[in-house]
Amino acid sequence: MSHPSPPDPNLVQPEPSPPPLSYSALFLRFLKFGALAFGGPVAQIAMLRRELVEEEAWMSGQRFNRLLAVMQVLPGPEAHELCVHLGMRAKGRWGGVLAGLGFMLPGFVLMMILSWLYFRIDFDNAWIGAGFLGVQAAVVALILRAVHRIGQHILIDRWLSGVGLACAAATLAGVSFWITLPAAGIAYALAVSGRRGWALGIAALVVAVAVAARLSAPGPIARASLDFVVTSPGAVAPWILFLSGLKAGLLTFGGAYTAIPFLRNDATAQGWMGDGQFLDGLALSGVLPAPLIIFSTFVGYVAGGPLGALAITAGVFMPAFAFSLVFYDRLEAVVEMDGVKALLEGVAAGVVGLIAVTALQLVISLFTPLSQTAVLGTILAAAFTANWFWKSKLAPPVILAAAGLVGVLLLRV
Repeated sequence: MSHPSPPDPNLVQPEPSPPPLSYSALFLRFLKFGALAFGGPVAQIAMLRRELVEEEAWMSGQRFNRLLAVMQVLPGPEAHELCVHLGMRAKGRWGGVLAGLGFMLPGFVLMMILSWLYFRIDFDNAWIGAGFLGVQAAVVALILRAVHRIGQHILIDRWLSGVGLACAAATLAGVSFWITLPAAGIAYALAVSGRRGWALGIAALVVAVAVAARLSAPGPIARASLDFVVTSPGAVAPWILFLSGLKAGLLTFGGAYTAIPFLRNDATAQGWMGDGQFLDGLALSGVLPAPLIIFSTFVGYVAGGPLGALAITAGVFMPAFAFSLVFYDRLEAVVEMDGVKALLEGVAAGVVGLIAVTALQLVISLFTPLSQTAVLGTILAAAFTANWFWKSKLAPPVILAAAGLVGVLLLRV
């Protein structure tokens, strides 16, 4: 009796492809993913991998891993970019657009509703104000934890760590990220190519600019306080909010938390909102089925009403659509070019420095004034510890809810 011969391990297996789907079925499929996108990018990517790669074989696991590595180097929320890419794989460019819209739509609609409700909350009520203040302390803790987590993945050698520290120091001195981030990318690219003298020269130039900026405009680190002054939505022009979102979307490396310094800088420096409202928006996004970067919708709503929310959201998500729609199969080849890869890694390290400074500024704002430092510090420490050890996708919303309850119990005046 003859036995079938085992498959040849050296034989190249054909790359699997998605099953045939109509445009409407594709949109509804990714709309379902968006409605279940709780727990942040790790949980969202795991859901996509489980259903579309392991169960339905839209692509091989090896290709998915390669694609994910590319998305993590590029700016933008990785899970959303994966959806756009998978949609294109199924139905071309229109499929990519529909998949991306389906994934982000549930979170966007829910954030619009919560933003509308936010302006109907009575913050003069002691219970409500105390609850939101407790939540704000927990949000700061989540940001601090994110700085550590993102830094672990990005600051993987001494040069990248040095770039991150240099950008943080320059930001504290008042140097614009329009100077520090390009310098970070160029300096690291020069360093890994062996031209370390040039890299150190660029670093020295940035230090000189930082010293000059600090001497010419001394001032406190933090510019805003955690206030509860909530007025009606502002009237910032939609095109300004679109550009603010586009800037954040193009500079979001290593996760949505890295968008925080760019949107916060615009929101607080331009007087669109205070740090308290900004943290409230982050808290709301943390309990929604959506990429965390959907907090930009709240920023746009506060600054420019519903049209402003739509404009800033379009700006934030446009790069996530564009990279996959324009490059598609060329993404892996382009990002693996040594010069491009080093440049992007250097910029990402600089962004880690920026978000670290933002976290420091928010901590200072949280403890100003000092009357409730002990309680807020306890909430922050407890939330940070819980988020460190508790890896469940339910951790962020549960931690935020618990912090709000502790705020009601201990901070109510």
